[in-house]
Amino acid sequence: MNVRDLRKRVPYQIQRDVLDELSVDQVAEKSDFKISTKEKLRDAVRCTGPRFKSCFLSFVPLLTWLPRYPFRENAIGDLISGISVGIMHLPQGMAYALLAAVPPVFGLYSSFYPILIYFIFGTSKHISVGTYAVMSVMIGSVTERLAPDSDFMIPGNDTNSTTLDIIGRDAERVKIAATVTFLSGIFQLLLGLVRFGFVVTYLSEPLVRAYTTAAAIHVIVSQLKYSFGISPQRYSGPLSLIYTVIEICALLGKTNIGTLVVSIVTILGLVAAKELSALAARKIPVPIPVELITIIVATVVSWQMDLKTEYGVEVVGQIPSGLQAPVAPAVSLLGSMVGDAFALAVVGYGIAISLGRIFALKYAYKVDSNQELIALGLSNAIGGLFNCFAISCSMSRSMVQVSTGGKSQVAGAISAVVILVILLKIGELFEELPKVSTLNQPLCGIIIIILCYFEYNFSVLFAHLQVKEIPGIMIFRSSATLYFANAEMYIDALYEKTGVDVAKLLSHKKKLEAKRLRKEKKAAKKAKKEAKKRAKEASVVSAFNQGEEPQFSETDDSGEEPELSHAEANGDVNKLSVKESKDVATVEVGPDPDSTLPQAIILDLSPVNFLDTVGVKTLRNVRHNLYPLAIY
Repeated sequence: MNVRDLRKRVPYQIQRDVLDELSVDQVAEKSDFKISTKEKLRDAVRCTGPRFKSCFLSFVPLLTWLPRYPFRENAIGDLISGISVGIMHLPQGMAYALLAAVPPVFGLYSSFYPILIYFIFGTSKHISVGTYAVMSVMIGSVTERLAPDSDFMIPGNDTNSTTLDIIGRDAERVKIAATVTFLSGIFQLLLGLVRFGFVVTYLSEPLVRAYTTAAAIHVIVSQLKYSFGISPQRYSGPLSLIYTVIEICALLGKTNIGTLVVSIVTILGLVAAKELSALAARKIPVPIPVELITIIVATVVSWQMDLKTEYGVEVVGQIPSGLQAPVAPAVSLLGSMVGDAFALAVVGYGIAISLGRIFALKYAYKVDSNQELIALGLSNAIGGLFNCFAISCSMSRSMVQVSTGGKSQVAGAISAVVILVILLKIGELFEELPKVSTLNQPLCGIIIIILCYFEYNFSVLFAHLQVKEIPGIMIFRSSATLYFANAEMYIDALYEKTGVDVAKLLSHKKKLEAKRLRKEKKAAKKAKKEAKKRAKEASVVSAFNQGEEPQFSETDDSGEEPELSHAEANGDVNKLSVKESKDVATVEVGPDPDSTLPQAIILDLSPVNFLDTVGVKTLRNVRHNLYPLAIY
């Protein structure tokens, strides 16, 4: 009788008491294990050589990943991606500069300097930083509030006539935009240094989707004045959007027909070209630069037809060649824009880190939220010194960067080089471009609400003497409900306490899979070659036995692989398929990198009173991430 049969015949029963927390403390002999504040402080301020090196490399990630950059694998993809994204920066930078109420050339500056800074300090490999619609609208509200048109009216020669000093107004608005950008960068830098990156955990997906729609409506309304060639009054405060729409409707009788025609033709052309580009995407690996083609065509038409003089269509105007020297921010204006600068800092960071984490999860690497704050802060602070306005990341550019093969921050640096060439050599060619032709309606935006932050640290292994860990099984419990505000913290704490580095393990698994496929392909190729060799020898033997000349053929008339012959000892010939020979080779892959991983993780959800949609999605993502690692 074996052991299994014996277990089946012997009845047994296990009975345990259900223990609450008070009973556990009594039965398990609660210990007094504590770490003193002095030890915590001493450990926090200790500075050793390896620790200093680790901190410095984490502050400048470029020094970590660039020496290990796989040039042969990523160079071509990053080059194509960088050129494609750089082409997109031209129309978007000029259009978003109009949203920020500054001359278009400053949109190109904002697409150059911050990208280089992020290339050095950023940790996301796939997001495309630069101008962004929502940030530009927020900058525009500040510049128009602090430098309204009414402050730059010059009395004319007639009794009651006035003219607008456009040059003086634009210069003042550029100074305001650069100053608020510099201040927002300082806020981001300080928040990053005090490790304030946890704020991203309070990002609710329903809130993000709602704000995305609202931001898109604001962007569209802000572009209507360029589409109709009118100058509505600026409104601020609650219901300002409604008042602006009413003002635009009242001014429709003053619409510039030439501007309206250019606007309609441009929009229809963009929509049609986008549809055709989507159809051609299957055959063309590189996306068609629809925006660039639109700008070139509009510029040529405007120059040939002299739209500015003949039809009163407002054009971009002078685009100076070269780069500008750094300028100190206007210190006198800092007090009047503290709230705006902080809002820009939080919103810009929220947009960038949200998109960065999406790509990091998809491509199995980690984005440091605190380092992202520092990178964006330096990008805005240094960019503000060069008359740039606040930047974040664009979803449309990021998607193009990923779809065209971009795999690292090198693609961003190459896109900055493209903008540099435009600024130095060909920028002046777009001076006759109608402003309305830069119309772009991105439907992307985000807002962040900062809630209370609670850190949960609960473990019974150190608190009780009689409690022991079962090998291979872990129970994770968080003493809080699971909803949008702590969903990200829940996942981070789960992986930290269980010792599961999902990004590292998935990356290792992908490398093993790629290695296995290469070995299988190599083994199959070798087997095919040996099979052909044996078939050739067998054919020679068979032909020699029958007194015929041997015949060889690479493929048959159907174009399929030939069936090769194999001679047996008695002179008979058996057919061996090349396709079947591929199954002979088997490749063994190495073991998992960490054998101490748990086999099962039990989520104790007893404190969870309710789940919102974000909480449900979090649990689904946990299972989705752990299942490929054989953790159940």
